[in-house]
Amino acid sequence: MSMTSDLRLAVVGLGYVGLPLAVEFAKKRPVVGFDINERRISELRKGHDVTRELSPQELAEGKLLSFSTKPADIAACNFYIVTVPTPVDDDKQPDLGPCLAASATIGKVLKKGDIVVYESTVYPGATEEDCVPVLEKTSGLKFNQDFFVGYSPERINPGDKDRRVATIKKITSGSTPEIADLVDDLYNEIVTAGTHKAPSIRVAEAAKVIENTQRDLNIAIVNEFALIFSRLGIDTEAVLKAAGTKWNFLPFRPGLVGGHCTGVDPWYLAHKAQSVGYYPEIILAGRRLNDSMGPYVASQAIKAMVKKRIHVVGARVLVMGLAFKENCPDLRNTRIVDFVRELKDFGVNVDVSDPWVAPDDAKREYGIDLIAEPEQNSYDAIIVAVAHDEYRKLGAAGIHAFGRDPHVLYDLKYLLPVEETDLRL
Repeated sequence: MSMTSDLRLAVVGLGYVGLPLAVEFAKKRPVVGFDINERRISELRKGHDVTRELSPQELAEGKLLSFSTKPADIAACNFYIVTVPTPVDDDKQPDLGPCLAASATIGKVLKKGDIVVYESTVYPGATEEDCVPVLEKTSGLKFNQDFFVGYSPERINPGDKDRRVATIKKITSGSTPEIADLVDDLYNEIVTAGTHKAPSIRVAEAAKVIENTQRDLNIAIVNEFALIFSRLGIDTEAVLKAAGTKWNFLPFRPGLVGGHCTGVDPWYLAHKAQSVGYYPEIILAGRRLNDSMGPYVASQAIKAMVKKRIHVVGARVLVMGLAFKENCPDLRNTRIVDFVRELKDFGVNVDVSDPWVAPDDAKREYGIDLIAEPEQNSYDAIIVAVAHDEYRKLGAAGIHAFGRDPHVLYDLKYLLPVEETDLRL
């Protein structure tokens, strides 16, 4: 197989990564979008994307896209792209379950000459060492003889309407030089920003996992700055603005590190490093520090309430935002839940609102009952946890209106002028 025109595509997993990719390809060629979630498929067939990554109009642009939950419907395809989640478990160990399950599903319909490309974030070696054996076992075919694989890591940024599939440079790779060329040619059909063909699958896997590990560490050092400056009574944002006047100072801000990538990928690299006898001290130190920020936020809020002589036990606190980032309904690995739970341990009554998050999702994932509209003049403390546009439009006066007299306003996202807040991260 040497021509991309011969390829019949199936995208397996239609979440934040898979759906935009499937739609982009389906503007040019037939694509079968496969997902095991029947509700998801039903909604997509009706033109509704619950992730809000694509509007009904954008979804309709994939005119050659069909949807299915039946493996038989992807059996006629010969190029499979796997875009399923790769989370960590409760012990912070990589969970390749979705990836391996997708591999088993594809393996049952895999034919000679077929290609499977993985986009899910994994540690170096996972594609060939973990996924390929499943493909071989379920298909009865031989790797790099009967079928081939590739790896092209996703770089989707949920909620970002400027950086999309076509405008983000794509790393590609293949299990043979010929397959690498074919995979690269295929992605070049839709990625206007161009591609970078890595010399091996392991290099492509490693490149992806360090992108977010580096970001995690950059945020960790700024979080540590914030902890230090808090004790020194210095405004962290003012320090960062001053330091930012130097040309090579990186513009990171302190915060809670959640989501499907930055708070997860370092664990994948750390796991693989330890499996070959290396203990990654800096990576894990950054993870520990970033994961400690939730309890820190809760303690700072409690201290601020005590200083205003607000009785903590039984106090009402409003948390504005639950998604892991602004203008996005994605709840994966949100660290806001850390300080919500910590506040409840202090005997505080916590209300959480988020105009982007589906109440059913919040309840199912974290046991949190979202409130529809916060009541005015009702809260002893308000924590702005996510910089949604809706909160930005409220402004300081609108947010303060939710508070009693006195109350504490804690701005985690630098949404408001410093003089309008009691404390910032």
